[in-house]
Amino acid sequence: MSAGPDSPPASRGARTALFAQLSGAGRSEQVSQRLIDAILLGVLAPGDRLPSEAELAQRFGVALVTAREALSSMRVAGLVETRRGREGGSFVLPTTRTPQDLLRARLRGLAQVDIEDSVAYFGVLSAGCAERAAELASHEESTRLHLWLAEADFATQADAARNAGGFYLEIAVISQSPRLVREQIRLQAEFGSLLWLGVADESLRGKVSGQNARIADAISARDPERARLLVRSQIGELSGWLLAAKEQLEQEEHAHERRG
Repeated sequence: MSAGPDSPPASRGARTALFAQLSGAGRSEQVSQRLIDAILLGVLAPGDRLPSEAELAQRFGVALVTAREALSSMRVAGLVETRRGREGGSFVLPTTRTPQDLLRARLRGLAQVDIEDSVAYFGVLSAGCAERAAELASHEESTRLHLWLAEADFATQADAARNAGGFYLEIAVISQSPRLVREQIRLQAEFGSLLWLGVADESLRGKVSGQNARIADAISARDPERARLLVRSQIGELSGWLLAAKEQLEQEEHAHERRG
């Protein structure tokens, strides 16, 4: 499977975690959600060919009919297409980026306490991954992280949002815990699109890019404390922007109600 043209390739560890066996009975919804999360985070890029139904069933530890139903639901959603013939298979289709107004609508519907709770969990998880990565990273892994970051584009809001999430996923991979990788994927799919709204601010976008370089340096220097603190600082700034945006939306709504 190849990476898309507008993002650095996902690491082998991320793909390994993606196709790890599911816990429990393994419903078709679980299979499709795992694949959808991977598409949203760029682990699976447009044009990538998915494993066959039989291979998916084996990797996820589910029945063949479950894998077949999951792929069918993804075809209906317009996320994959299935081609026949020798070079056939199921391929990831380009997806329309979530419009900012829909993300802001979702932000409007969340209570401040729910945002703060999600931020707290995201911060603890990501900082823990960075700390563990700094403890375990080999020279090869550190070099690969710097190379990944050098190829990541932070010039536009869309690219910065995708690559900011991808960077944390790469750190989780270096932590050498497939469970942490899967949780990072799940949490980013659930909350990351909101957290990365902050990169709409050009100055904050540039700051995130610089902070990521320092986080990578701390991991290379095997400095877990600095890596953890840098991640917590970045998440704190992004969450501050998000909560301020939430407050502004509420003020606009109240003003509109008074006028009405």
